[in-house]
Amino acid sequence: MNWLNKTLTSSIGKKIVMAITGLFLIIFLIIHTAINGLIFYNDHGKTFTAVAHFMGNNPVTRTIEIFLILGFLIHIWQGLYLWNQNRKARPISYAYKNDAASSTWYSRSMALLGTLILLFLIIHTSAFWIPNRINQLRFSKELPLYEMMLEKFDNPVMVGVYLLGCFSLFWHLLHGFKSAFRSMGWSHLKYNKAIYISGIAYSIIIPTILSMMPLSIFCGWIG
Repeated sequence: MNWLNKTLTSSIGKKIVMAITGLFLIIFLIIHTAINGLIFYNDHGKTFTAVAHFMGNNPVTRTIEIFLILGFLIHIWQGLYLWNQNRKARPISYAYKNDAASSTWYSRSMALLGTLILLFLIIHTSAFWIPNRINQLRFSKELPLYEMMLEKFDNPVMVGVYLLGCFSLFWHLLHGFKSAFRSMGWSHLKYNKAIYISGIAYSIIIPTILSMMPLSIFCGWIG
């Protein structure tokens, strides 16, 4: 197992771990967005509540939830570690460098975008997931999540926070999607274009749906 430890703690190994956790979270976002997008049925939350109840009380999903939390923590930790290592590698700025010629601004701002997403994640879980899980543990009963959404997203500040979080998520995914495939060694001339197009589509669709939820509730399109 010593070889495995050396591999995972190496620079390449850390990027692979970052990619694996990132791909895991990409899959989670698809499921999370699909479930939350059920509010667009506009049936006063009946469909959303039924599916959310099933997911929240299913032993399989509750077990996966543990790995999800670990995935988030590892991804955040590895991201901060790699950012710090890259910063230490170049302690003195070059007299002249043209980063824009070889990279995009969002690829150079992954630490900033990741921090904004982390803050958004803290606000999001504090508003919904954490109080709901606490209530389940204490009273074996779920909170009315749909009604909570209607209440939270009636606040323009909360809506603004979510829109900013989705905006940051878009740029983060735009770089992270293709970067994860590259770090895993799944880069090939035959598939690179498909990965690139899929990454753009994913980065647009997921944040757009997530941002439309609070916006639709705030504007009274859903209620």
